[in-house]
Amino acid sequence: MSGRVSRDHRERAQALYKARATRTPIAPLTDDDPSLGLADGYAIQRELVAMLAGDGERTVGYKAGLTSEPMRRQFGVDTPDHGPVFASTLYRDGDRVPREDFIAPKVEAEIVFRLGSRLAGPGVTVEAARAAVADVMAGLEVVDSRIEDWRIKLADTVADLASNGAVVLGGRAVPLKSVDPRLIGMVFSRNGELVATGAGAAAFGDPVEVVAWLANTLGAHGVALEPGHLILTGALHAAVTVEHGDTFTAEFDHLGSVTFQA
Repeated sequence: MSGRVSRDHRERAQALYKARATRTPIAPLTDDDPSLGLADGYAIQRELVAMLAGDGERTVGYKAGLTSEPMRRQFGVDTPDHGPVFASTLYRDGDRVPREDFIAPKVEAEIVFRLGSRLAGPGVTVEAARAAVADVMAGLEVVDSRIEDWRIKLADTVADLASNGAVVLGGRAVPLKSVDPRLIGMVFSRNGELVATGAGAAAFGDPVEVVAWLANTLGAHGVALEPGHLILTGALHAAVTVEHGDTFTAEFDHLGSVTFQA
């Protein structure tokens, strides 16, 4: 049985791999097998990460998704998820992030941490996570789905690398000890028009809690968060659809602004 399950996971990962390469979405994996759960999603994700690593992709951090109630409600799921951040998907403030590189992109503003020391779960406390974080930055995450029309259940998005797409980092890195990330306010605009507001507390009540959760969740599989890793702590508002030519800007208290054009 385990061999068959593993083969099924590889085949599903291969389908997602092809969808990423061709920018052609596939039907939800859960349409074919409604019994797929969280563990299956992560097993498929690990297979897919291995395939992409074979192509030279390098993991430079991790994203936590669905850490805010609006995002969980938007996608009809009840627990956060996580996926890798790849070096090839990083952009700088002001860069163009081509709409044509994605299938059905959405964008969300979030707080990004950079680790200064290693965190290995289980047993990582919020205090230990706080001590391990070096810097805080403004971020815009482009999420994308290789699943048709975003018809995702939790296993689908987890398998699809937590719907990762791209990350735009703000140019200012602020020491964590100088700010309370729960209280960092944010205003988000598209083409100069305000479309959302948020605050750091939207992410799990405290973005540092996300770091501890992520360290402990990954630690169960023998994976540690390493110095220099970027940690995306989750959207502070419901995701906004990206159209060609759109310009998005998020302005954060203390952290400055971050912007990109699609």
